[in-house]
Amino acid sequence: MTALHLSDGIIKDEILVVGVSFKKSSGKGQGALTIESGDVALDTKKMLSTLSDLGATGKPDEVIKIPGTSTKLIVFTGLGEHKATFSDETLRRAAGSAARALAGNVGATFSLPAKKASAIAAIAEGALLGAYSFNKFRVDSLVNRQVGLKSITIHSALAKQADAKQALKSAAIIGEYTTLVRDLINTPPSHLTPDSFCKEFTALIKKVGGSAIGLKVSVMNETQLKSKGYGGITAVGQGSANPPRLFHISYTPVKVKAKKSYAYVGKGITFDTGGLALKPAAGMEAMKSDMSGAAAVCAATIAIALLKIPVAIDCYAPLAENMVSDNATRPSDIITMFGGKTVEVLNPDAEGRLVLGDALVKAQENKNLNGIVDVATLTYAQMIALGTRTSAIMTNNQEFSDHFFEITKSTGEAFWPMPLPIELRASLDSPVADMANIGERMGGMMVAGLFLKEFIAPELPWLHLDIAGPAYNEGEPYGYTPVGGTGVALRSLVALAQAGAV
Repeated sequence: MTALHLSDGIIKDEILVVGVSFKKSSGKGQGALTIESGDVALDTKKMLSTLSDLGATGKPDEVIKIPGTSTKLIVFTGLGEHKATFSDETLRRAAGSAARALAGNVGATFSLPAKKASAIAAIAEGALLGAYSFNKFRVDSLVNRQVGLKSITIHSALAKQADAKQALKSAAIIGEYTTLVRDLINTPPSHLTPDSFCKEFTALIKKVGGSAIGLKVSVMNETQLKSKGYGGITAVGQGSANPPRLFHISYTPVKVKAKKSYAYVGKGITFDTGGLALKPAAGMEAMKSDMSGAAAVCAATIAIALLKIPVAIDCYAPLAENMVSDNATRPSDIITMFGGKTVEVLNPDAEGRLVLGDALVKAQENKNLNGIVDVATLTYAQMIALGTRTSAIMTNNQEFSDHFFEITKSTGEAFWPMPLPIELRASLDSPVADMANIGERMGGMMVAGLFLKEFIAPELPWLHLDIAGPAYNEGEPYGYTPVGGTGVALRSLVALAQAGAV
């Protein structure tokens, strides 16, 4: 893990990272560049001339390196249009772009315009996430692989303030557990199964303190799931040699009363072939990411505990491999979900909603919940509607949705509210069961949300977060976002808990 420091003293690293922005021109084209060096004083006249000669624009994701004077290298990272105060997400993204560009170096000091503690946290998060690399399975090729920064220092005049120190601590935890989520998503199904997922988190929770910090775990195996009526998880997992699991983490604040109680439920399909509705081979390798929701909710729960947030969390990860075999669920099979509802499985590739349905019902056995949130790489239709960088929010409670949406503006994770049109519900009707697992193809993301809504008590505020596109980046890296697993939703889940503690 990259070391993180906060300083207002002499810069000791060989690399200094500062910002560069542009001012709008009154005429056509772009106006003058401005160097944004935070609390570090620089002789900018010559630097601006050099940047101009190099064709600098100051736009987001632009990174330009020049020889330094008191440091070996000065790195300019684009902040976009000049502002009196830059948003936290602008700073987060700029720091991430710079950190990515500095792979192969040991350490760097980041001096960007941070006027409050939240900005320090954003810069630290961006730098940590931008320094991410995944090399677990490299052997011969590792020698040619540039690893991320080993040390990051945030330079700020606020360094000695208590809120700045706490902000840095929070950023370090967010960075560490986002890294964990990314690592799990990038791990192939040969090494990550429902059982190994549970064992990894169980060992980690023991390592960080377990019950001493309010964390407890339990695991249901395939025999228990079948005998207790978890028909959704069982049906999805029965075609695999790696049997399903239901993983549960509970967090109860230590020595303080919880101010709110939430349930987090994450889809945990460790690999999705589509089952007997087999997916095309092209692109199937990305289906190792179908457990992104489970990784996000589990890692977020640990982060919440380490941050000592006085909010209780019940976290559930229904885990299965959706495979093809003579035991696999067939199209037209009818299953009985946990809680008794029957479902006609018209499409075995619409499996995420089946495992989530079981876990959502189980989570509601806690009658003290203030809200329940499920996180899932659920539908390809999410990407059709919102693209690969914006996740969807669906809900049965507008106030809860609005509250969460406002939170995401500070975390920098892009979400957008989507409706659950009642007229689409009829498409889930089945002539032989309580409901079918697929319905109207058009609006498929919302149809999936309506399916899940059937498992939610009407009076319980609920959010369904479809992160299908943003969870796994198959394009070019940008900002603090790498290729592969992104760790999306973790920051917003932690922030929801923090808001509940106020």
